Amino acid sequence: MTVHLSVAALAQTPLHSLHQTLGARMVPFAGYSMPVHYAPGIIQEHLHTRGHAGLFDVSHMGQAILEGVNAATRFETLAPGDIETLRPGQMRYTQLLDGDGHILDDLMVTRLADAVGRERLFLVVNAASKAADFALIASALPDCALTILDDRALLALQGPGAAAALERLASGVSRLTFMSAAEFETRGAAFRISRSGYTGEDGFEISIPAAAAPDFAKTLLADPEVWPIGLGARDSLRLEAGLCLCGHDIDATTDPVEAGLLWSIPKRRREQGGFPGYAQIAEAIAKGPARRRVGFLVEGKAPAREGAEIETPEGRAIGRLTSGGFAPSLGRPIAMGYVEAKAAKIGAPVHLIVRGKSAQAKIVSMPFVPHAYFRGV
Repeated sequence: MTVHLSVAALAQTPLHSLHQTLGARMVPFAGYSMPVHYAPGIIQEHLHTRGHAGLFDVSHMGQAILEGVNAATRFETLAPGDIETLRPGQMRYTQLLDGDGHILDDLMVTRLADAVGRERLFLVVNAASKAADFALIASALPDCALTILDDRALLALQGPGAAAALERLASGVSRLTFMSAAEFETRGAAFRISRSGYTGEDGFEISIPAAAAPDFAKTLLADPEVWPIGLGARDSLRLEAGLCLCGHDIDATTDPVEAGLLWSIPKRRREQGGFPGYAQIAEAIAKGPARRRVGFLVEGKAPAREGAEIETPEGRAIGRLTSGGFAPSLGRPIAMGYVEAKAAKIGAPVHLIVRGKSAQAKIVSMPFVPHAYFRGV
């Protein structure tokens, strides 16, 4: 049964009033009222982020600190990433897995400075599953303390102009490199800033006290290089970057191997295991997965959406799309999805069945648009 929440029943982020003032079109998303786009529209917001800088409100996501004597080692019992070797200020992308090695959620983990001999990890999880994630972590790791940070907002500043815009407000932030983080104090507020994001561009994610978020966002938006950007462009940007959307491209039916996320499981974890579903993932690594996530360039102008069946030119079904849409940077439709491993050949022609009609496409490598992460000079 589908439950449609009324506007009054939706949660609001600390920037809700600002979104309304800026004329955002608000939509329900993961139980929150969120901006899907502003006056310029999704395509212009997308292109502005690629060329300049875009500010995203992602305060609906879950933030928490896990603290304990061996918090990093203990967290590795839930996720296959290399958390134990993180140094303070380093971060990792990883996944929470179930007993079959399937993905419950993906998340970012940052090692903070130790406090009184206890390791601290800063966790950022997806909005739709944050309650389940935090319940799982608290239950599985009772020897660690999990503090949910409901009193903080989360902003993402993305694009080639992001570093210059943020440096004017947080001196020294431009020295951060991709997948590193540090703490700053600006106007009396404590910020936790990482050089990371979900667009494929250089950029930052900014954890900030909720009360300080509106004024900080307004100050950033006073820079003509910085536009407010909604969820619509966030989705098209991440699709061009070939990044997975949890609940669509990855979920409780997919494992990291078939999803093309094996790079996030280092050699030590592949050999030692110790995380849920290790046997199944080791088998998938050894034998190869039965299917693989791949990208598609679609002919014509009509996008092929999630759920479209993928067929060979001869009409044999080989998979389904998990994401699809128009790529403003390329001026054409693109998509991603899963196909039989033996059919996952770069350049192979396929047909996508869209509303009963066949659209021609070909399998391509991802990302569709090269990543522009700042890894240092």
